[in-house]
Amino acid sequence: MPDFWNDQKAAEAQMKKVKTLRFWIEGFEEVDKIVEELTLAFDFVKEELVTEEELDELYVQTVSKIEGLELRNMLRLEEDKMSVVLRINSGAGGTESQDWASMLMRMYLRWSERNGYKTTISQLLEADDAGIKSVTIKIEGDFAYGYLKSENGVHRLVRVSPYNAQGKRMTSFASVFVTPLVDDTIEVNIEQARISWDTFRSGGAGGQNVNKVESGVRLRYQFKDPYTGEEEEILIENTETRDQPKNRENAMRHLRSILYEKEMQHRRAEQRKIEDSKMKIEWGSQIRSYVFDDRRVKDHRTNYQTSDVGGVMDGAIDEFIKAYLMEFSGNE
Repeated sequence: MPDFWNDQKAAEAQMKKVKTLRFWIEGFEEVDKIVEELTLAFDFVKEELVTEEELDELYVQTVSKIEGLELRNMLRLEEDKMSVVLRINSGAGGTESQDWASMLMRMYLRWSERNGYKTTISQLLEADDAGIKSVTIKIEGDFAYGYLKSENGVHRLVRVSPYNAQGKRMTSFASVFVTPLVDDTIEVNIEQARISWDTFRSGGAGGQNVNKVESGVRLRYQFKDPYTGEEEEILIENTETRDQPKNRENAMRHLRSILYEKEMQHRRAEQRKIEDSKMKIEWGSQIRSYVFDDRRVKDHRTNYQTSDVGGVMDGAIDEFIKAYLMEFSGNE
C-alpha cells in the first residue's frame, strides 16, 4: 500500500501488531523445532548416537524455551508491552537506607543490562554521606513494564550494617514505584491550565559552565481525580540533558506516564471488585525481604526464595518475576 505511511500513528500501531504476531509465530516455530529435536534425541540415545548428558542438556533447553513463551503469554495487558519509568526512594533510617536504595538501583541497572534494555537516569538525588535519597530510571525496551511491575512495593533489607559501630543487625526499607512509559499512540488527558514550570541549575560534573545555565526543569501538575474528586500535586524534575526544551519534553512524557498509570490502576481496581480476586495485591505493600546474613531473599507474595543473595543483587531477579507473573497475572 503506497499510502501506508501517510498516517504515521496508524502505521506505527499496525507495525506493532505485526511485530507481536511475528513474535508468536517465530516463538511457536522455535518450540516446535526443539521439541522435535528432543523427541529424536531420545531415540538417538538408544542407538548411542547421543549421550545422556547431551539429552539432559537439550531437555533443559526445551523446558526453558517453553517456559519463556508461557511467561510472555502472561503479559497480555495493554501496558505490559511498554517501556517503564522506575523510581526508588530510600526509607527512614539515614545512611543505611540510602545505601540500600543505591544497591537496589544497581540491581535494576544490572537486570536491564542482562536483558538488553536501554537505561537512562533522568533524576538522581545523592545522599550526603553514602548512597542515594532517590533516583528515577527510564528503562526502554519491549515488555519492560510487564516484567518490572512485579517490583512495585517496599523492599526490606536485613544485615549487619557497615555504618553501625556496634555491628548490630539492622533493618532498612526502600520503596520502588513502577509506571509504564507511554508513547504517542496513547491518549492521555492533560489540562494545560493545571501545569506550572520552574527551572533550576543542574548540578554535577561536566565543566565550568554546567551550573550557569538553568537547564533543569521542575513540572508541577495539580491533579484532580476524575472518580473521587481528590486533588494532589504531582511533582516531576528532569535534568536528563543540558537542553531545557528536551528536559521539558521528558518531564511531560513522565507526567503522561503517571496519569496513564493512575487510570490503569482505577480500571484494575474496578476489575478486581467485579472478579472478587482471591488475593488483593496492594501498591506499596512490603513485597520482598533480603536477609544478607542468612543468605536468603524471599518474596512474601509468592513465597519464592533463593540463597543466591549475591546473584540477586547483581540483577538475577528473573525467577522472582516469573513466580509473580505465573501466580498473579490472571488477577490483574
